[in-house]
Amino acid sequence: MQTSLFDFHLPEQLVAQEPLPDRDASRLLVLDRASRQWSDRAVRDLPAVLRAGDLLVLNNTRVIPARLRATRDSSGGKVEFLLLPPLPDAPAQERTRRRVLTKSGGKLKVAESFTLIGGPKATLLERHGEAGDVIEIHAPEAEFNAFMLEHGEVPLPPYIRREAGPSSPADRQRYQTVFAQTPGAVAAPTAGLHFTETLLAELQKKGIERCELTLHVGPGTFRPVKADVVEEHFVDAEPFYIPEATVAAIARAKKEGRRVIAVGTTSLRALEGGLAPAAILDAPRAFSGATNLFVHPPYTFQIADGILTNFHIPKSSLLMLICAFAAPGNTDGIEFIQRAYQHAVASGYRFYSYGDACLIV
Repeated sequence: MQTSLFDFHLPEQLVAQEPLPDRDASRLLVLDRASRQWSDRAVRDLPAVLRAGDLLVLNNTRVIPARLRATRDSSGGKVEFLLLPPLPDAPAQERTRRRVLTKSGGKLKVAESFTLIGGPKATLLERHGEAGDVIEIHAPEAEFNAFMLEHGEVPLPPYIRREAGPSSPADRQRYQTVFAQTPGAVAAPTAGLHFTETLLAELQKKGIERCELTLHVGPGTFRPVKADVVEEHFVDAEPFYIPEATVAAIARAKKEGRRVIAVGTTSLRALEGGLAPAAILDAPRAFSGATNLFVHPPYTFQIADGILTNFHIPKSSLLMLICAFAAPGNTDGIEFIQRAYQHAVASGYRFYSYGDACLIV
């Protein structure tokens, strides 16, 4: 399948640079898969748009301040490290090893050393390009984590333009969901950014259930598909954990014919990559691991019946995922999503992480 099928024109002014003053004030485009129609609503309308008995699955990962700045000990040149999510069950060491994406003015060499601004030294151990280099920080994990929380910057995606330096209090607050719990993500599960405590209470009052899982989002979520052929692209593995209570809630919803709504592509990838096939729901238990599931048309979904998501980058793996979800098992969703996105652009919807939302059911 050609990657060009997932391209579209997006005016630069529609890329949201700042969040709205109120999280739930975002617009909401509701897409109906059966009728191939859509309606313009607001996120605050979710209690009226969703059905009593629907089960929302939220990703409770917490974004860490993953952008670190350093200098090269050999030259004093500036270097930027973007931490990647740690693999699960990494053993504790006297020194901390982390995978990172690196940015520098010159070519970095294996074994050279750096000084993190305001903190410990680090050594470059391995180079793997887009897959992430490996550095060793000269500090135990607890000490390094304390340094990161104090000196790290919010890892906003590259299309949100900010001056280099400490993150603003606004970004530290708003690039985090109100239900964030487990630290580890280096990118926000952006569909969850729209929820407030008030909205969650209203959904509960309507009889809409919710449960949580954890998938630590990596920066690969923003990566465009550079290959001309979709199937030649790869998606970075991201660690996830789905507690037994969540698996049991999903099993009950499925048995009772209620809809399971994934809040965000990250929740959906955890569900489809971690719980499929649906037969495992007969004996609920916790699931953990890492998923590199790459969803594109045609794909048949076994867990999710709906998805709440933001508007995505042209030719991205996330856009391919929602095209697959718009028409499971075939490729008709590509044309449907293209038409819906044309409507969104013409109507002035705000795109990407700080933008508006889309519900597909």
